[in-house]
Amino acid sequence: MATRSQTAAVLLAGALALAACGSGGGTSQTPAASGGGGKTLVIDTSFDLKTADPGRTYEPTGLIVGKAVYETLLTFDGADVTKPVPALAESYELSEDGKTLTLKLKQGATFADGTPLTADDVVFSLTRVRDMKGTPSFLLDGVEVAKTDDTTITLTSKTANPALPFILPNPALGILNSKVAKQNGATADAQDKAEQYLNANSAGSGPYTIESFNVSSQVTLKANPKYYGTKPAYDKVVIRNVEAATQKLNVSRGDSQVALNLSGDQVTGMPATMQVKKTASANVIFLLANQDSAISKTTPNAKFVEAVRKGVDYAGLLELAGEGSTQAPGVIPSQILGALPADQGAKRDVEGAKAALAASGLSNPTVKLEYPSELTVNGLSFQPLAERIQANLKEVGITVDLQPAPVTTALDNYRNGKEEMGLWYWGPDYPDPSDYLAFLPGKTVGLRAGWKEGAAKEIEEAGAKAAETIGDDARKTAYADVQTKLNASGPFIPLIQPSQNIVTAASVTGLEYHPVWTVDVADLGAK
Repeated sequence: MATRSQTAAVLLAGALALAACGSGGGTSQTPAASGGGGKTLVIDTSFDLKTADPGRTYEPTGLIVGKAVYETLLTFDGADVTKPVPALAESYELSEDGKTLTLKLKQGATFADGTPLTADDVVFSLTRVRDMKGTPSFLLDGVEVAKTDDTTITLTSKTANPALPFILPNPALGILNSKVAKQNGATADAQDKAEQYLNANSAGSGPYTIESFNVSSQVTLKANPKYYGTKPAYDKVVIRNVEAATQKLNVSRGDSQVALNLSGDQVTGMPATMQVKKTASANVIFLLANQDSAISKTTPNAKFVEAVRKGVDYAGLLELAGEGSTQAPGVIPSQILGALPADQGAKRDVEGAKAALAASGLSNPTVKLEYPSELTVNGLSFQPLAERIQANLKEVGITVDLQPAPVTTALDNYRNGKEEMGLWYWGPDYPDPSDYLAFLPGKTVGLRAGWKEGAAKEIEEAGAKAAETIGDDARKTAYADVQTKLNASGPFIPLIQPSQNIVTAASVTGLEYHPVWTVDVADLGAK
């Protein structure tokens, strides 16, 4: 399956979120007391939000909203993304050749207006996402959606697609009330005009509906009175656009109950009454060494890359990243099937790095390291990481010329494969290892490192095999093999997964960090 440029999108979105930070901070909304008026949950986050239309949304804040308002055929149980579980589908089965996914629909599901959810709604919704050519349409590239009977849906791919069960939980694939959507401009093609309606109204079957929606300031959700499943604990959820410093202040004084965007430094010293959840995010920060000799005479040298890999002080980078962060032993993050075990992470070996540099034939090389200057990932800036890498490699005999640039400038060079060395990150399009085949020669991220198709036959063959491997155990082995080969001779050096820090009031229960939708608000309880 073709993958979208997630990193590019996330980075651009990050820039937008940074630009929007000042727009949310000042308001304070005290949650309603429990009792007759029900309970209100206030969540502060830095908005990365464009739309509430599930077929068009792919930004982090939009996925939080989409998860609450729309249901998908499959989902995940809490934070576990290694096994999709039934949602609107009561069961699913992937064919032995990996080309056909058959799903049996659960009976009794209803939309927010009380009408029953049907197989026709499923077919329309998924076809609409694929053919409308919005941001998430790539999720269903090459997938045919058909209704076998009133309770059975079949998804068919031309080639083996074992990632499909891991793709379907994405809130962008939420099921719409097709009758209501069509009445308000929805079509299964590029002529679709339903977004304005869906930004103000709910056409889903989820536990919440949209009360108000503003892409720059606040989204208010209210409990769906006709929800057929377990009623959510909160009658209202207010999601506000607030800069990180104000998020800390608000949650500390009780003006909000959840803060999603605090750095490791900001969560230190929180009041004892606060709950602080620190887990490794699914973002992998990595170095790339360009393999195009037209870009660099230095970085295509395999021994030079080995010297960099052995010269980086991974433990030192973790110190910078703070508690909850972890080293990335491969490009696949720890939460996802096929991740390498922690003990396979690279270790610093200064003498080995010096020996590799000597074997490279390069004498006191100087390289340029580019990275986005104003972007942070999970509250972590690239600047101190770049400075630490510069100091590490100086000890080896490599001079690193730091080249920070505004995100748009840096992003252009990165996407066009013009960086000699780059410091970037990748977050999952969907929590499946196939998304990381983008790092292979000729693929999205491979090309950004000047790594053209045919450059590494053994790695490419391993990737092709992994893409068509069926079964969890076999896939785990196949993707571990791909990463082991990438680490041995590829142009990428996985560094760390920074910590995702979420602070909640003592009254909030059930919070789990999720790499796709960050937090499932319907899972949050109150005590």
